[in-house]
Amino acid sequence: MSSTASPPRQAPAQSPAQTPSGIDRARFEAVRATTAALACPLSAEDQLLQSMPDASPTKWHLAHTAWFFESFVLRPHVAGYRPGPPEYEALFNSYYQSVGPLYPRAARGLLSRPGLADVMAYRRHVDAALGDALEAGGLDAGALAVVELGLHHEQQHQELLLTDIQHALSCNPLHPAYRDATPPGSASATATATATATATSPTATPSAATPPLPLTYARFTGGTAQVGLPVESKRRDGFCFDNETPRHAVLTTDYQLAHRLVTNAEYRAFIDAGGYRDPLLWLSDGWAEAQRQGWQRPLYWSDSCDREFSLDGEVPLDPDAPVRHVSLYEADAFARWAAARLPTEVEWELAAGAQAVEGNFLDSGALRTQAARAGAPGLAQLFGDAWEWTQSAYSPYPGYRPPPGALGEYNGKFMINQVVLRGGSCFSPRSHLRASYRNFFPPAARWQVSGIRLAKDGT
Repeated sequence: MSSTASPPRQAPAQSPAQTPSGIDRARFEAVRATTAALACPLSAEDQLLQSMPDASPTKWHLAHTAWFFESFVLRPHVAGYRPGPPEYEALFNSYYQSVGPLYPRAARGLLSRPGLADVMAYRRHVDAALGDALEAGGLDAGALAVVELGLHHEQQHQELLLTDIQHALSCNPLHPAYRDATPPGSASATATATATATATSPTATPSAATPPLPLTYARFTGGTAQVGLPVESKRRDGFCFDNETPRHAVLTTDYQLAHRLVTNAEYRAFIDAGGYRDPLLWLSDGWAEAQRQGWQRPLYWSDSCDREFSLDGEVPLDPDAPVRHVSLYEADAFARWAAARLPTEVEWELAAGAQAVEGNFLDSGALRTQAARAGAPGLAQLFGDAWEWTQSAYSPYPGYRPPPGALGEYNGKFMINQVVLRGGSCFSPRSHLRASYRNFFPPAARWQVSGIRLAKDGT
């Protein structure tokens, strides 16, 4: 995942504890604490689960994010750093072939050793060393840039931790909840509401008395425009992933975007109309995948299509909430059935650039998509709630060059057989998102919080 904006506060003056880039010990430790808080509701047995090759155990996420800071900041930039156990170098390397050997991804669930206590001790060791280095002000600009990348990398893994454990728990016939049941949006709904470092004020749950937002379209005039960010990002906090660059000119025709995401009720109508039985609605690969996997409804929906499995266990399906956990193939088939199409990533970014990054994020603690309600200006649910499939292949922008060295493996080598998603989800930290953010997954992926926004040609 390349897996998205309220910027961190800039330091008013340079000091050992506050660098000019805004990367300080407090910010580092708070992001790290959020990840640990997300794992808190889980037992040691839960944290070892790996339900499919594409997912990873919670314990592995905790270890890998520490490995990242150790491998790319502490080892090369902090003199006298004492590394963790040498076997961790391969066990918790994800896909950095240039760094060294790595343990097979599909077998991460077999790593009962090191135990959870050992992994948490490793995190504390890394946290103390990097926290001390940040407080002492001994890291140069290059090292601080890698710390910044590492913090956003960790926020990606916060979302992955939740999507992966949801899939794992869904395989249990007891339908266990990730956390104690609490009202969505409440301050106690998840530890992140109080523990997250990047948290803003919680997003309020829309009032059920407010009528749902009807499905209408906003119109956009085509022409030549600029998308992406400069190679040296000038975003307010100075960060972007390399795949968001360089800024370049694009040409669009007139188009329309739906004011909100497709709802569960609308997707249920597609199912009832035979959407999963009509090959004329499906891309060839999508139809083959649906037949092979026996898809008849979104992932986590009950056979009766009136309940869904969530991090709160099995709950009634909210008809007005956005549908989630659908593949690109399902999203595309629904759009055809609805006499519409999926947006391109360029169309989405041009629309999103004019709006603030506001919505239903991890910070609210709801951990579920929420119904859009009438009254909000602009396009609803553009950020948060569910990642929005586009019809755009994940490919390099004109003039793109991956960074030199091992960190060049972060994004560039995945620019094949993936599709771009935009906007973030209810599992995404708000401070991680922006209009230029390009997430990507294979078109058959369903375990991420992925939904649908419709588009049409012309005005």
